[in-house]
Amino acid sequence: MTAADVFIDTNILVYAHDLDAGAKHAKAAALVRGFWEQRESPVVSVQVLQEMHVNLVRLGATVDESVDTTTHYLSWRVMENTRALLRKGWEAQQRWQLSFWDALIVAAAMQAGVSTLWSEDLNADQDFDGVTVVNPLV
Repeated sequence: MTAADVFIDTNILVYAHDLDAGAKHAKAAALVRGFWEQRESPVVSVQVLQEMHVNLVRLGATVDESVDTTTHYLSWRVMENTRALLRKGWEAQQRWQLSFWDALIVAAAMQAGVSTLWSEDLNADQDFDGVTVVNPLV
């Protein structure tokens, strides 16, 4: 699996920056650091970066600190919020009975054409039409 074949959900990125997350922080930070060392980058979405920003501030970062941290991830492949993605999210929500926000993550991963979605929130090994959920923290 190459970096370009991985979509990363918010929780993995937040753990990578949450020093109080213990073993989850150590594992997520190592995984994310590994992606920065590769030529290809993984995929995130605008939604993931929005959620990351909100969570970093909730965890105690200032808005400026969070913006600075989150801005670095704009150099990765970022799936934009579009009307087509919104429609795909609605379809995923209905088809797989997901929360709307999880459905948008799945839809963005599908639209990106990746085969792996790293997430702690979704069920590991669940397959969404060729996009398989992996919890890289276990």
